[in-house]
Amino acid sequence: MIGILGGMGTQAGLDFCNKLAILNRGKIDQEYPLFLLYNKSNIPGRPESIGLQTKNLSNKSTNKNSKLKYNKVLKSLLKGCKLLEKNKCKFIVIPCNTAHYWFDDLQKKVNIPIINMPKEVFKFTKKNCKKNSKVGLLATEGTLKTGVYNKIFDKDYNLIQPSQRLQKNSVNRAIKFVKMGNVKAAAKTIKPAINSLIKMQCKKIILGCTELPIAIFAFKSFKNIKSSKIFLDPNLILAHSAMAKHRN
Repeated sequence: MIGILGGMGTQAGLDFCNKLAILNRGKIDQEYPLFLLYNKSNIPGRPESIGLQTKNLSNKSTNKNSKLKYNKVLKSLLKGCKLLEKNKCKFIVIPCNTAHYWFDDLQKKVNIPIINMPKEVFKFTKKNCKKNSKVGLLATEGTLKTGVYNKIFDKDYNLIQPSQRLQKNSVNRAIKFVKMGNVKAAAKTIKPAINSLIKMQCKKIILGCTELPIAIFAFKSFKNIKSSKIFLDPNLILAHSAMAKHRN
């Protein structure tokens, strides 16, 4: 059984489940994949809980506060993973890019595998995009700040981010709109950031926040999502990876 730690946000977790089901349609109920979704929506906000520690000894209070925030999120994520582990899940997926900042420490404390979403996106990109290409990254400020994708991609690709103005007025606002359930406003708001990355000649654009595929593909068919030549949807890629592991 596939364990899904959702709630970050709720719409993103449901989007992952929907893609998992559509990719693996059965003729009868019993042919669909077994999965358990824990919509743990009370996990503290990930971007708000990221405060990178400094090497400056005078900033001890800042470092202490950053560590407290980090551990608070880790504890909540761990509680969710342990529930899935206890319920006999074979492995865990987390349809939230920013949450992968806690991945290493989380995996150390969980006895079943957790599929690393950014690493799966990297594997997919290597198969579909030439080395050293420009790849756009649309994500939360937390994901950008912690380098969740940069740590994996920088050796092989040139990751391009929107300007600070577009990050604030386009990306951040679009993510917020999806969380509020206003998908139509999100679809309109994200367009300037997308157009900017295309103008910078990005060959692919990673939708590095699981709210963004909802905004961009909300009014398009699933066929269009699968056949997109520029967008990399981590939720869709993760769904493929999860099913492959489920079958093994």
